[in-house]
Amino acid sequence: MSDANPYALLFEPVQIGPVKAKNRFYQVPHCTGLGHMRPRADAAVRGMKAEGGWAVVANQETEIHPSSDLSPFPEGRLWDERDIPALRLMTDAVHKHGALAAIQLVHNGNHAPNHLSRAPLIAPSEMSSDSAMPKQARAMDKEDIRVFRRWHRDAALRAKAAGADIIYVYAGHSMSIAQHFMLPHMNSRTDEYGGSLENRVRLARELLEDTREAVGDTCAVALRFAIDEMQGPDGMQAAEEGRAVVELLSDLPDLWDVNVSGWENDSATTRFQPQDGYQNDYLSFVKKVTGKPVVGVGRLTSPDMMLSMVKKGIVDLIGAARPSIADPFIPKKIEEGRIDEIRECIGCNICVASDNIGIPIRCTQNPTMGEEWRRGWHPEIIQKRGSEEQALVIGSGPAGLECAMQLARRGYGVTLAEGASEFGGRVAKESKLPGLSAWGRVMDYRLNDLAQRSNVEMFTESALGAEQVMELGIRNVFLATGSKWRRDGVGRNTMRNAPEIDSSANILTPDEILSGKIPPNGPVLIYDDDHIYIAGVLAEKLARAGHDVVFATPESLISSFTTYTLEQHRIQARLIELGVDIRCNQSLGALSGETATLTCMFSGRETEIVCSSVVLITERTRETALYDALKPLELKTLELKTLELIGDAAQPGLIVDAVFSGHRAARNFERPKNEAEKDWFRREIIDLEEA
Repeated sequence: MSDANPYALLFEPVQIGPVKAKNRFYQVPHCTGLGHMRPRADAAVRGMKAEGGWAVVANQETEIHPSSDLSPFPEGRLWDERDIPALRLMTDAVHKHGALAAIQLVHNGNHAPNHLSRAPLIAPSEMSSDSAMPKQARAMDKEDIRVFRRWHRDAALRAKAAGADIIYVYAGHSMSIAQHFMLPHMNSRTDEYGGSLENRVRLARELLEDTREAVGDTCAVALRFAIDEMQGPDGMQAAEEGRAVVELLSDLPDLWDVNVSGWENDSATTRFQPQDGYQNDYLSFVKKVTGKPVVGVGRLTSPDMMLSMVKKGIVDLIGAARPSIADPFIPKKIEEGRIDEIRECIGCNICVASDNIGIPIRCTQNPTMGEEWRRGWHPEIIQKRGSEEQALVIGSGPAGLECAMQLARRGYGVTLAEGASEFGGRVAKESKLPGLSAWGRVMDYRLNDLAQRSNVEMFTESALGAEQVMELGIRNVFLATGSKWRRDGVGRNTMRNAPEIDSSANILTPDEILSGKIPPNGPVLIYDDDHIYIAGVLAEKLARAGHDVVFATPESLISSFTTYTLEQHRIQARLIELGVDIRCNQSLGALSGETATLTCMFSGRETEIVCSSVVLITERTRETALYDALKPLELKTLELKTLELIGDAAQPGLIVDAVFSGHRAARNFERPKNEAEKDWFRREIIDLEEA
């Protein structure tokens, strides 16, 4: 690489114990929802990161024993030698591209429900399970600790046999025994493993020493440590005990991978933590205490921020999980001076939600994530066009933009028509809501790409009818015409008994609020039977604008889906702080004039509330009028070769679903239908050989 590259410092090699990273880009451990159940797919995810230039690629938390069983969540697994071949798939995929493979060993203690193994839960002290199960963990005695250390040592040896270059001791995210022993509220022991900080750190020290003795001749030993619990004086703080732990262990690990705890803080959404590099204030002291390399995270997407962190001596290696998911090729793009081609993470935590639901990973920005093995999709490479066909994409929301961009990359001539005065569809509108500005990156990245392509024509204020579409003479039409929110209050909890709505009721939809309509003076009722994010953020918007807001939902929590994105507690806390009147477990019964009737989901008891207007957030209706008008013409005249609904017009969902829909349509264009259908069925089959 030329010395003229302003980011040359990021591409210097870094020695990590007995191994050397070829540059400073380090994909820290993160889950994929693939793990031991889908090892080929998991290996393909990691291999793509290595191809994209990451010098170190780690897997996910990897269970070392059946007593740390995370089922039904498919994380990594190294219970015995039979797990080595699956893990070897990952290390081989990473080594193929000259990167180092890291494995994060873990015993989750009381955080492991042991649903499959039914093993007893263990912890530093007697305590409840961390899962919502009627179980308790028993306190580990001295023999348990000796056995646990052996489990960890044996797993380290298996990791080495599987080809690992870096092996982790994990003490973070409130998810591991090593960290649990460090925390006073979890460790009430009175022996040499409890009491003083030095005693509480003893187990982590022993695990590091055991691992180094077992595999340190060829493998580096890393410690992933949460330096701050973000609980103030009620928890470990970076400035106090967090720093003291680093001082106590100092140069014992070959690498310090430092972050904050719990997971909801380490992977904070941009809605509540908009600043990239937001963990710097917590981890900046670590390099002053240890002489070993330090890797840190903080949703790092800006090369300038990365460079600054290295120059200031905050880190030696640029750590990333979510940014490496959004764009596995960040290192190569920086190295080659293609900064404007980086798909920046928007911090929506759909990747996190996938893991929490127990499904394969997906990403709003990167629709190929998790599909590398299953569909053979590459984030930077797409099959070239098969003919000279032209394509018309109507609608420039996330599905339309993605479809148009990928068709153009394939080499087709693309016309993109948008009826509104600006491109972006729902993304353009939603990114103007409180805390969601980073979501505009979905639109910005794709518009930037399209603007540079000579085979693309783009038009705003170009609403097209069926006759106009046919007059254009473009035979392949993709309709990203979106969806509209219902006004009748019908949703999953009112499907049987629709609310009685009087004509005098002042009803608004999210579409109207997003388009700038302002509710009249007086209380506003937001009724949420969608349970994702839009109701909560609209409630925040209206409350900040000075409205008295009542938030009613049939669920027991507001925006309940966002428990998966690790932000529900913050959403509810913020609305409480803003004075929003929250009414949970309430279904909408009736609207009349300035009165709404809410019905208790359990007792059926009715409550009347006063409201001048109501925002109904229940379900969406697909906008298919143009499709319905074109379909008969297609059959009659055979002038249309392709007519396909994509995005919310095909199935209302999340932005991630719309992007995926547009991407898949572009990939499958001119592909035989029976061949495309096979994509739904490629799956990893469990070996039925006797165990």
